[in-house]
Amino acid sequence: MTFRSAVLVLLFLPMYAANAQVVLKPRPSPLAIASVRYQDNYIKVTYSQPQRKNRKIFGELVPYGKVWRTGANEATELTTTRDIQIADILLRAGTYSLFTVPEKDKWTIIINADLGLWGAYNYNSIKDIWRFDVPVQPTDKLYDAFTINIESRNEVAELLIMWDDVKVSVPIKFLK
Repeated sequence: MTFRSAVLVLLFLPMYAANAQVVLKPRPSPLAIASVRYQDNYIKVTYSQPQRKNRKIFGELVPYGKVWRTGANEATELTTTRDIQIADILLRAGTYSLFTVPEKDKWTIIINADLGLWGAYNYNSIKDIWRFDVPVQPTDKLYDAFTINIESRNEVAELLIMWDDVKVSVPIKFLK
């Protein structure tokens, strides 16, 4: 090593060490993924998990009758590698934003073509692929963390969205 190289290393080493000390705080609403595979089809839902923190969720934190990002942070995204039937509607393979409009007795599920959105602030209904309603159901337990799960039974599955004491179920059928 030459004298010049040694001096450069000594000059830049403290900057590297200082940067190595930076610790990123975890997000209050961490990233989560729900996924399922059936034969050659893979479905993945990427979302962020807000926490209940003893707040009143539906009707207050998440207002009734307004488009919601269905989680926290970035808008929730649904990806399917093959065409599926979702609530009796054909959904082509691809990635979509998943928005909802919660109400007391039903939720409107919105499959939207716009991607990379932060929340629902720039939601554009012109980009909606499909909208359909599903009934609200009570849960068996209280969900502190907003949770999306996909339960699969062979060629059919349910996309479950659960938070607080509420859940909605979106039926999915894998196509051959």
